[in-house]
Amino acid sequence: MPDTGSDTGSAQGVLVLAATPIGQTGDAPPRLAAELAAADVVAAEDTRRLKRLTSELGVTLTGRVVSYFEGNESARTPVLLAALLAGERVVLVTDAGMPSVSDPGYRLVVAAVEHDIRVTAVPGPSAVLTALAVSGLPVDRFCFEGFLPRKAGERSRRLSGLLREERTMVFFEAPHRTQAALAAMAESWGGDRAAAVCRELTKTHEEVRRGPLADLVAWAAEGVRGEVTIVVAGALARAEVDSDPESLRAAVAEEEASGATRKEAIADVARRSGVPRREVYDLVHR
Repeated sequence: MPDTGSDTGSAQGVLVLAATPIGQTGDAPPRLAAELAAADVVAAEDTRRLKRLTSELGVTLTGRVVSYFEGNESARTPVLLAALLAGERVVLVTDAGMPSVSDPGYRLVVAAVEHDIRVTAVPGPSAVLTALAVSGLPVDRFCFEGFLPRKAGERSRRLSGLLREERTMVFFEAPHRTQAALAAMAESWGGDRAAAVCRELTKTHEEVRRGPLADLVAWAAEGVRGEVTIVVAGALARAEVDSDPESLRAAVAEEEASGATRKEAIADVARRSGVPRREVYDLVHR
């Protein structure tokens, strides 16, 4: 049975963020079935998927089942919070992976924390970590960037802001926007940047395509199907810059020539040289 202990208030309930399989039902963590069976309330992103999952796990739900998805998250959060305050155990599941990671759940977690309600998790499958592990790219330092903006201009600005990111980056993307996302990355960071597109992870038709962004753009032109996670190598570490005026001006000019804005170039050169940003600014504009 699940641990029903609480942190500070025994009268309050517990919010359980339960990870669900991203492909194979057999990957479900052992605690998932026990938590679902013991829940007073199960909040599910898709109640139909929950029904299939519980059937495959051989679980009979005894608690109430409510939908909790992007469209009703704001309105349903106070209802679930009331259940928690009344002492109920609320288990939150999404379609795949960990709730609140690019899925509904964050609002409820914040509300629970604000009311000193215990929040715990059933750890399990993660598309982010799975894609990172199989990508063949550095895993010692990474960041998760979620979904890119759908509009081209906003997407370009987001990618420009990641131009100097040295950590390996992980993105989620819809299959019909995968080629556009890869093309925008190649335009912003260069077609030779190493990347991997991970499709249908852990499923029957799992596929991992590795290569420079330019090659992946050409591959995606044929169409991409299924759940997609993109992993991209970070920028190479930038060399330090000498602090003499001519070196600083030249470094800023080089950054601008590579696509950075004047503001971004000055900030980067200031960091690499150890010279205050204001001094670099004055040198460039003098």
